[in-house]
Amino acid sequence: MTSDPEKNRQRVRQLVDKPGNGNCADCGAADPEWASYTLGVFVCLSCSGLHRNIAQISKVKSIVLDPWSSSEVEFMDSAGNNAAKAKYEQIVPAFYYKPTHKDCMLLREQWIRAKYERKEFMCVEKQEPYSAGYREGFLWKRGRDNGQYLSRKFILSEREGVLKYFNKHDAREPKAILKINTVNATFQPTKIGTANGLQITYLKDNSTRNIFVYHEDGKEMVDWFNAIRAARFHYLQVAFPGASIADLLPKLTRNYIKEGYMEKTGPKHTEGFKKRWFTMDDRRLMYFKDPLDAYARGEVFIGSKENSYSVLPGLPANIQGYHWPFGITIVTPDRKFLFACETKRDQQDWMAALQSVIDRPMLPQEYAVEAYFKRKP
Repeated sequence: MTSDPEKNRQRVRQLVDKPGNGNCADCGAADPEWASYTLGVFVCLSCSGLHRNIAQISKVKSIVLDPWSSSEVEFMDSAGNNAAKAKYEQIVPAFYYKPTHKDCMLLREQWIRAKYERKEFMCVEKQEPYSAGYREGFLWKRGRDNGQYLSRKFILSEREGVLKYFNKHDAREPKAILKINTVNATFQPTKIGTANGLQITYLKDNSTRNIFVYHEDGKEMVDWFNAIRAARFHYLQVAFPGASIADLLPKLTRNYIKEGYMEKTGPKHTEGFKKRWFTMDDRRLMYFKDPLDAYARGEVFIGSKENSYSVLPGLPANIQGYHWPFGITIVTPDRKFLFACETKRDQQDWMAALQSVIDRPMLPQEYAVEAYFKRKP
C-alpha cells in the first residue's frame, strides 16, 4: 500500500498538470519541481532559492523529495499559479519588465519581492518610484578614464525627455544629457563585476556611448531600470501613435544579441590582428579595447541580405600573419570586414548572431542609420 506521505507527494506532483502550474510562477521556466506552500505557487529550483529570501512570507518544498501534509496539498489545489497571478499581478504596468528564466538574478529577485513582499501590483501608489515620470537619486558611476566608481546625481525627466547626470552634487549644469529616444539600459552583472550593475547606452553624434552604474540596493537599481522603461514607453507612444502596446514593448530596452572577444584587422587587411571586445547591439556591431570602455573604437552597420550584406566562415586565402584559427568575413556593399575567433563554437555563435540580423528585412528608419555610417569619416 502507498503511504499517506507518498500519496500526498503524488497528488501534489499531479497538480503541476493543472492549467498555469506547468511553468514557474515567477520566471516561466518549464516543469517546476518546487512549490511555496504558503503562497500556493509552483516554482523552479532557481526561483525557490529566491523565495527563501522572503521566508517570512514564502516557505518552499520540493514536490519530488519533501513530505507533504494533506492540508498543504489541499491548499495547493485550491490556489495554484493562475490564482496567484490574478491576486499578485493585478495591475502590473505595461512597461514593467517581467523577467524570464534567462534574466539575471537581480531582476528575478526584485520581481519576486515586488509581487509577494511589497505587493506593488495590488496598489498603484506603491509604483510611484518608477511610474511618476520623474526620478532623481545617486548612483555609483564608473569614471571614463580611470575606471573608478564615484557617486553621481542622476535625474530622469519624462517631461524634458532626458536622463542627465551631474559630476558634483551641487552642480547647476549636468555633465551629460542623454535623450530618452536613444537611451537603452541592460543589466550586466558579470561584465561590470557587481550583481546590481547596469549598462546605460545612448547615441551622441550617431556613435554609441556607454555609462556603467550600480547601487548597493537592488530595489533602487531595478526601480531606475523600470523608470527608464516607463519614460521610453511614453515617448514611443507619442512618437508612434498608431502602434500597439505589443509593438512598443520590445523597443523599451534590449539586451545585446551577443558579446565577446574576437580578433580584427584593419580596412587594408594587411594590419596585424588585434584582440577586441565586440558587442552586437541590434544592427550595430561595435568593438572596444576593453569591455568597460565608454566609447567604441569602431562600429559596423549590419544590414540585410536584400541589401547585399552577408556573413561567411573563414578568411580570404591571401590573409597573412598570426590570428585565431576560426575566421569570419562580413561582406557589406562597400567592403569586407575580417574577424577571427578563438574556438569553433565562438565562430558558430557569432555567425548565427550575425545571420539572424542579416535575415531580417531593414526598417525604413534603419536606412537612415545605414546612410549615416556610409558618410562617417
